[in-house]
Amino acid sequence: MTYLLLNIPFVVIALAVLALAVMRGRAPQVRPWLFAAAAMLALTAIFDNAIIGSGLVAYDDELISGIRLGVAPVEDFAYTVAALLIIPALWHLWGTRGEASP
Repeated sequence: MTYLLLNIPFVVIALAVLALAVMRGRAPQVRPWLFAAAAMLALTAIFDNAIIGSGLVAYDDELISGIRLGVAPVEDFAYTVAALLIIPALWHLWGTRGEASP
């Protein structure tokens, strides 16, 4: 199984939850999401390259697409993308409107 195939279910589930949030009118706001996405993807790029470059983690070249950002395969970013999709969607789906948290 390739890393791309391993990532697909996580991203599909995250997209489905986000779609549910959008359909219920509880979608995350775009501007804060873009800020968080930029920060998370930048941190993922920095630390994945550090971890892979140091030899702590290695990928079988036959199981990745071959597209890399530095030494990190693009498949490594799928979990960050899935988290960026599902966490705000769940936050808005499960949160209550108009009530402040204690």
